[in-house]
Parts: sequence; C-alpha cells; structure tokens
Amino acid sequence: MPTFVRTEKCDGCKGQDKTACMYICPHDLMKLDKDGSDTGHAMKAYNQEPEQCWECYSCVKICPQGAIEVRHYADIVPLGGSVQPMRGSDSIMWTIKFRNGTIKRFKFPIRTTSEGSIDNYGGKPMPKMADLSTPGMFTGTSMNGYRAGKKEELIRVK
Repeated sequence: MPTFVRTEKCDGCKGQDKTACMYICPHDLMKLDKDGSDTGHAMKAYNQEPEQCWECYSCVKICPQGAIEVRHYADIVPLGGSVQPMRGSDSIMWTIKFRNGTIKRFKFPIRTTSEGSIDNYGGKPMPKMADLSTPGMFTGTSMNGYRAGKKEELIRVK
C-alpha cells in the first residue's frame, strides 16, 4: 500500500528546500507543499502520486519525525493495524500496533560492519581505460580467470 504523511507530525524538515523523504525516494514521489496550495497544509510533505509508490519504506525509515506511514496488506499486519519503523545508527525498531491496541516491537540490525569500513576494491588492480572492453578484465588476473563462486560451477573466462 502507498505511503501517506501524518500532517500533524510532519514539520517539513524544518523548512529546508528538500525534505529527507524527497531526498531518499527512489521514484521522486514525495513533495513539499511550501505554501499549502496543493494539500492545504503549508510546509508539509506529501506523496504526490500514491498509486506509483514502490513501497520500499525508504521515506518511512528516514523521516526524523516518524510522520510517514504505510497502510499494510493483511498478510503482514491484520486489517486496521499500523507499522512504524524507527531507525537508529545500528538497528531498526519496528513497532506494530494492532487495531485492538496491542503493540509489538521487533529490533533488527542494519549493518554487520561499521559504516565506511568496507574497501570494495581492496587488492584489485586499477583498470586501464584500454582494458575496459576486454573480457575478464576484473576477474582475470586476481581469480585465475574464474568468476566468484564454487569452482565446479564456474565458467572459464579467456
């Protein structure tokens, strides 16, 4: 189900030109209604095309005010319930509120390594522009001509 903004919670990211939800939305659906002409709520964010929402939860997770919510399918949360994630530096706390008032919380880690610690190309030689079109350029020298995986399942790159 598409996201929606609780206008009583949204502060428009304190009057910035671009809100956090606008910055993170992969489909550019979130918009800030600066003067209230679109929604009647000045300086509040909103989903301008709910039917196009990818349901990726990016805006829900990043909202500093917890103002963005999603109506869920019955296989995730029973009808009438709501889910609200709260992102921390190392985990996300998911709060599920059922229509009878019962609240359940689940905490899941979001990283297994410290932020910025991964060296993606560690030990790999810097490519030369002339080599970019050659097959096996990245795996040829460092993996003896094989791509990553189990050796018996691999394709020899020549």
